[in-house]
This record gives sequence, C-alpha cells and structure tokens, in this order.
Amino acid sequence: MDQLTVSGRDTVYVWVGRDTGGQPDPAAVLVRRAGSLLLGRAETAVVLTHDRKGRPVVRVDDVGLAVSVSRTAGLVVVAARRAGAVGVDVERIRPLPALALARRWFPPTELAWLGDRPEAGRTVDFLRLWTAKEAVGKALGRGLRDDGLRRLMPPPGLPLRPVPGVEHLRVGHPHLDGGLVLAVAAHANAPVDVEVVQWPGHGVTAERSTSVERTSLPVVVRGN
Repeated sequence: MDQLTVSGRDTVYVWVGRDTGGQPDPAAVLVRRAGSLLLGRAETAVVLTHDRKGRPVVRVDDVGLAVSVSRTAGLVVVAARRAGAVGVDVERIRPLPALALARRWFPPTELAWLGDRPEAGRTVDFLRLWTAKEAVGKALGRGLRDDGLRRLMPPPGLPLRPVPGVEHLRVGHPHLDGGLVLAVAAHANAPVDVEVVQWPGHGVTAERSTSVERTSLPVVVRGN
C-alpha cells in the first residue's frame, strides 16, 4: 500500500483490507493512506471531513479527495477519487432468497430481469444490483433514502455504465475474488477507470482493472 502509480486519467482507486474491529479503525487507516498516496503528502497532514451533502472527503490544505467506505463481515473497502464524488459497496456472497427480496425492494423491471437469470447465479446477480444501489446512493450523498432501492440500475457488465435517470452518474463492478461482490459509482460524464489496490495481508485476492467503467446492481438494507 506504500507504492502506487497514480494515473493521469480519471480513476477510482479501491483498497481492500481486513476489518479487525479494533483501534485504530482500519477504515480510518485506509482513508488516511489513500489521501497520502493520492495527494502526495504525509498521512499526518490528511484531515477527514465531509462535504455539504455529508459525503466523506479527505483534505490536505485546500485540496480535497472524495472517499467512500463500505464494510462487510471481517472486511473494509475504501474508494478514493480526485475528480469527483464516489461511492462503494461490498457484500459477501451467501445464500439469500433473491427473488423474495427483489419482490419487496426492487422495481418490476429488475425483478423480471432477475427472474430470467439462471438460478445458479441469481444470488450474485441480486447482490450486484443491491451493491450498485448502495454505491450510487453514497455517491449521491443520499444513501438508500428517497426510494433508493427502487432506483433503476443498468444491467450488470463492464465498463461502468450510466445510471438511468441520474445525470452524469455511472456504476459498475470491479472484480474481487474471495466470494465478494463489489460495486463502484462515480459522478462523471465520461469514462472512468477503476483500479483495485491490494493491501498486503488483507487475505483477499484483488485484481487490478484497467477497464474504463463497470456495471452492477445489489443487496442488504443498511444506512449510508
């Protein structure tokens, strides 16, 4: 995590680490390191604050960096971007009543899409939709409020794709091994790169992605 080649392109950087539940908070550690690497300053100079919509931002002097945090059992993920708002969400793949949950939370178009998907992969497809909704809500600074679960997502796929009805917002799914589904959203009117950066010792195989965007949708009812 101490070395990172920063691209000149609009890029979302994603760090994956273990969430030990101890102190210091692993999420805070990742956020400060992300700020240090992307803003080129010492970690001690990085200040965590929030913008007017409540989205987390790290600052060094007058320079800001948008960040987003997600946790699932034993894991923490931090996304950071210099060019604008970002959202991230991660879920572990586990048995779920995908269609029953979709009937309760998703719009009819997504329920129909999910029902047509192969049963063997339906849980993953549901989690893609759900994580996409979570990531989009974080990028918007709304979470899942205002019917966020009924906000229509683009079909899963790569690269990041525009979110229907939401101007200049894209969402997609960078690949993670280890039985995980990851979604990233970004405010952008042009393609955005996503790079997953492995944190040594996190125990999850992360794959660097140079594709310009990602798409997905997904699962779990929590706050922002």
